[in-house]
Amino acid sequence: MPEQPGGDPHSRRGRPPEPIGEEVGAAHRTWLEPVRSRLVASGLTLDELVGRSGYSKTRLSELLRGKGYYPGWEITYSVVRALDLPPWPLRRLWTAAAREADKNQVWIENRIRAVQPLGPDQPPVAHRGFIQIMRRPYTAYARAFLQSDDRAQRAVGETFDILWLTWDVAISGPDTPRHAWQMLRSRVMSRAVQRNGHPDLRQAAFDTVAQAGITDLGERKSRIDTMADFFDAIVRLPQDQMDVIVLRHLCGVRPDAVPGIVGLTPAMTHTLDHHARGALTGLYLRTGTGTDTTDTLE
Repeated sequence: MPEQPGGDPHSRRGRPPEPIGEEVGAAHRTWLEPVRSRLVASGLTLDELVGRSGYSKTRLSELLRGKGYYPGWEITYSVVRALDLPPWPLRRLWTAAAREADKNQVWIENRIRAVQPLGPDQPPVAHRGFIQIMRRPYTAYARAFLQSDDRAQRAVGETFDILWLTWDVAISGPDTPRHAWQMLRSRVMSRAVQRNGHPDLRQAAFDTVAQAGITDLGERKSRIDTMADFFDAIVRLPQDQMDVIVLRHLCGVRPDAVPGIVGLTPAMTHTLDHHARGALTGLYLRTGTGTDTTDTLE
């Protein structure tokens, strides 16, 4: 039967809600987008969601579009429960977005206390195993770009929470590690300081020189300048080449472990490393700095 003119688009089964507002912050989008995707995949209409959540169509429509005030945990949890989403990762993501929306800790805690306890925080067994394997290399990669343990841990924790929230999608694809790695990379790059359109790795130059123990100030400055140029070259590599170089040669990940982390075959990973090292060596030869920065990659 053809749709009636003027019908509510939210009430048509399988149709997504109106677009998220442009003013919605990045952290808010992080949990709102998976919730919207789950609603569409569920086939529920907005009227049916109203019946399951106990909130009005107007309020749910605002929540799904990110309109108005940042939503409290009460209404958010009602949607989480109605869509059978895992509440723990979503509450952590909701909390981070509340801070982004300038909600203070008292407001956040009061909203959380208004909802019944969530029960045990138990991700799927396979997800827990994935975290145990990937936490250290993911954190090392994030720290290289974010220059802070706290910021790196937040990016990695957010990645794992999104992965849990969308675990059914992650495991239904052809390559879960690749899916997860691209998710991590996007979270890290969204937080990284940008310089000339690329993430800034210059702090790695300071760290490298500091570890070398150079005490002469003139030599130290010269070495930092050279290494800064070299690390600027690394971030201009194609993304996959950059990832392999950073993991293998800046984070100290074993060569045989890199393929499983980035979700690529050993042959492909070796090729990426080979081409990246060739490009960086070529850069060194063209600059004629007199200092072989490619020693960093040994």
